[in-house]
Amino acid sequence: MKEKELILVNIDDEVVGFGEKLPVHEQGLLHRAFSIMIFNDNNEVLIHKRAIDKYHSGGLWTNACCSHPLKDEAIEITLHRKLQEEMGFDCSLTYSYKFIYKAEFNNGLTEHELDYVYIGNYNGMVNPDPLEASDYKWVNMDVVKKDVELNPEIYTEWFKIILKQL
Repeated sequence: MKEKELILVNIDDEVVGFGEKLPVHEQGLLHRAFSIMIFNDNNEVLIHKRAIDKYHSGGLWTNACCSHPLKDEAIEITLHRKLQEEMGFDCSLTYSYKFIYKAEFNNGLTEHELDYVYIGNYNGMVNPDPLEASDYKWVNMDVVKKDVELNPEIYTEWFKIILKQL
């Protein structure tokens, strides 16, 4: 079965093509991505520790959900499907902003993403998929921002950028 294709874009967010996930990351091609930030009523943000076997950034802490919109699926569908699959819940999401970043990893892969950031509020049970997340926690925003300053190596590159811009 052919893997669903990622959406390749230029810096103006215009679609320039499509590609399968691994080759896109091997070549460092600019593609659309999304990051979901979930907050609760106590001003805490939900973060998770990426499963160690993820294709990059395994074992690092990051936002509640991050993935890619797909060629043949509306982003609104993908957002809610991935949040449910990865963290075991769904909630209303609101678009916040987008940014471009590029990060090279020590396994030969490169993330070069135009990342759409969505924000949601949720106060219920979290049930992460162990293939996606090895741990999770709710953390006060001031605490997580301070920890990112003190221990940047334990957080994903995109999460550090998002925290600075929120």
